Amino acid sequence: MQDNYLDKIKYEKIGETEDSKQRQLNWNIAFGLQAVDNLTPSKYMVDLATENIIGNKSYEVVEEQVRKYYENTDNKKIDKGERQADEVSLRIVKILNDKAFTFNYLTLKQYHKKLFENIDIGIDEKYIGEFRDYNIMKKEPILDGETVQYADYSMIEETLKYDFEEESNQKYIEKTDKEKIERICKFTAHIWQVHPFGEGNTRTTALFIQKYLNSKGFDVNNELFKDNSLYFRNALVRANYSNISKGIEEDTRYLMLFFENLILNKQNKLDNSVF
Repeated sequence: MQDNYLDKIKYEKIGETEDSKQRQLNWNIAFGLQAVDNLTPSKYMVDLATENIIGNKSYEVVEEQVRKYYENTDNKKIDKGERQADEVSLRIVKILNDKAFTFNYLTLKQYHKKLFENIDIGIDEKYIGEFRDYNIMKKEPILDGETVQYADYSMIEETLKYDFEEESNQKYIEKTDKEKIERICKFTAHIWQVHPFGEGNTRTTALFIQKYLNSKGFDVNNELFKDNSLYFRNALVRANYSNISKGIEEDTRYLMLFFENLILNKQNKLDNSVF
């Protein structure tokens, strides 16, 4: 009797989803996130994604065909931006399909490595999946060339530990919808402001937050990242920029609008021109 009961509750291996709608969603998210770095996938990758969506090709087959495609193409004819978008998109899709998740700042490292290992994103390979050991700045068009003040490299690990510990103590079930959105905005803005990696921070953060919200059981409208990933990045910039001499303070309103649409299924207008 006991043996029969145990047979019924055996673990199942998580494989590739057979739900074509979910596959379509995963590819939409993956392609959409490339826009934060002004990247677009190649037509070849889009065609392969379509084959995967309708069930003609598995992720593994698509991955192998992409690898061979770039190995057999003259480097002079390869668009480096398209190649990065192709390879990173495929990796995002595979991570989104995998339901496993651990809430830990080390997962950020893991995702960064999974997304960008052996891909040229403009930093030394030794920094892929590792926190930077140098300070950075980035001139932002929406700030007229000013930069967000990112975390000092010597404080990255301690700052992330604090942010993750604070978040782990949150009891979302006791919060109102407004409080939930405010808290998620705060956590997301904080870990993005740390900017632990030399490049690829926004895509890594976005992927982590999607996985985290799904793990918490939020009903997430992941389609939002398809067309609004650049707005998401700009909203993060405004949530972390202040210049008192110019009368500018950190402003989370734009990020709030995004997360209200993402989690509460509101229809706020997400307009990049407002920045």
